[in-house]
Amino acid sequence: MTTRINKTDAEWRGQLSALAYEVTRRAATERPFSHPGFAPDAGTLHCVCCGADLFEAAQEFDSGCGWPAFSAPLRPEAVQELTDTSHGMRRTEVRCARCEAHLGHVFDDGPGPGGLRYCINGVALKADLDPA
Repeated sequence: MTTRINKTDAEWRGQLSALAYEVTRRAATERPFSHPGFAPDAGTLHCVCCGADLFEAAQEFDSGCGWPAFSAPLRPEAVQELTDTSHGMRRTEVRCARCEAHLGHVFDDGPGPGGLRYCINGVALKADLDPA
């Protein structure tokens, strides 16, 4: 079971950059191709809000979509998948299971046996190699 992290809006605003706040707490999206991605040796990728382990940098692939893409989270229980009907579409939103930060969306057009593409906002993730 994941221990939930709950903070006030003011606490999140004080902790995050303006863009990270808009993306993770208000479900915005960073511009495509605005995040350089992660070096394969960057290690585990963590939620920028709560530090939960979410993805492995070595598992990132170039999907051409403009955002970091992964075929699976580190552990299935690390993320929540919710129906998103915003913008006149039906998509599957991906959130951090620990703090409910919006991470991105998952699509069924990915490589590998699972065929999934977790399209994740780079600003929502922090690598092991990133400065504190």
